[in-house]
Amino acid sequence: METLADWLAHCEQLHAKNIDLGLDRVRAVADRLGLRFDCPVITVAGTNGKGSTCAMLESILRHAGYRTGVYGSPHLVHFEERLRLRGESVEAAALLPHFAAVEVARGSTSLTYFEFTTLALLHCMAASGVEVAILEVGLGGRLDAVNIVDADCAVITSIDLDHMDFLGPDRESIGFEKAGILRAGRPAIVSDPMPPDSVIAHANAIGADLWRFGHDFNVAGDKQQWGWSGRGRRYSGLAYPALRGANQLINAAGVLAALEALRPVLPITAQAVRTGLAMVELPGRFQIVPGEPALVLDVAHNGHAVAALAENLDAMGFYPTTHAVFGVMADKDLAPIFARIGPLIDRWYFTDLPTPRAAPAAELLARWQSQNSRKDASGTLCASPMEALQAAIDQADPADRIVVFGSFFTVGGVLLNGTPRLQAKHLLRDA
Repeated sequence: METLADWLAHCEQLHAKNIDLGLDRVRAVADRLGLRFDCPVITVAGTNGKGSTCAMLESILRHAGYRTGVYGSPHLVHFEERLRLRGESVEAAALLPHFAAVEVARGSTSLTYFEFTTLALLHCMAASGVEVAILEVGLGGRLDAVNIVDADCAVITSIDLDHMDFLGPDRESIGFEKAGILRAGRPAIVSDPMPPDSVIAHANAIGADLWRFGHDFNVAGDKQQWGWSGRGRRYSGLAYPALRGANQLINAAGVLAALEALRPVLPITAQAVRTGLAMVELPGRFQIVPGEPALVLDVAHNGHAVAALAENLDAMGFYPTTHAVFGVMADKDLAPIFARIGPLIDRWYFTDLPTPRAAPAAELLARWQSQNSRKDASGTLCASPMEALQAAIDQADPADRIVVFGSFFTVGGVLLNGTPRLQAKHLLRDA
């Protein structure tokens, strides 16, 4: 295996299941690898807001002068996006020896694609001399491969219904799984304003240092600026985070709580906080692309995230027609998604996605038709996200709005190197 593509193809063939939650196998291989971090580790779990939280932590810490490493999944366009070192995606060639090291260490142990790649990327990060490691949980928390690393500070973002086949049927069950990343005696930041009781109960049971939104830290502000207050420290006159959306303020509040909790080992300046929040970037999170028609990209793919997307779309103002490109995995609960955002969408473009886990476009169309009550709305089938986007652009007037949302495959399908392939109608027509 001479290329990253070779290794990724190899990883796909090693285990009978795509997802097989549990830490025994991956921990045994990690022990044989000698995987360890000689720096503070921040682990982030939650249903929504994980990626944004990691990005804000990274931006602030980098502006404070720290060498950062960030692990997250899935990627939008290129696998290498899953590991950022000092703010840049890792080079494919740099990963090859770490994949080889995992292959030797695993012996006859069967690892899933996620487990194998996670170990390789963590091994690469640990060897790169980072001064702080930021780890995003893939699925759940308690049994996710990332949880083999003990967090010096754990952050739990918003919790809602998603991946219920694996995590349980309600917020209490899901919250318990997320709380598995907490550690005794260490900071446990809960930025969900109304967390499940299971999260609080587990934090108290193990003796974690619990920081709760609305109790141990809070936010206030107006249309121009906002402020944060926590245990013995305040920030005032802050510019709103560069990541758009009202929900980002809650994520930012958790970020500042985590950094305050880690102040003894990771001191930062107020200027690093201000600059870091103002400069943070993360493609695909209510990303608005300038041009005509307006283009919005968002990886919202469950009811809670789509509700936030709908609120953000409402706040954008009036557009004569809103077009939506939508593709999603087959395990998603579509009813609340269509119920919440349906009134805002005039023309749907349902797309197939290049993974067997995705819901076929025809199924999405049928599900939408079964609960659609708008006689003036329409739905179209498309073979790929790019075909769907092109169809939307062909139909849209310059004053309209196009929203591309759903799976990472959907948003990633219209991105190239982090930038939209088609930014406006006139770009397509002039090509």
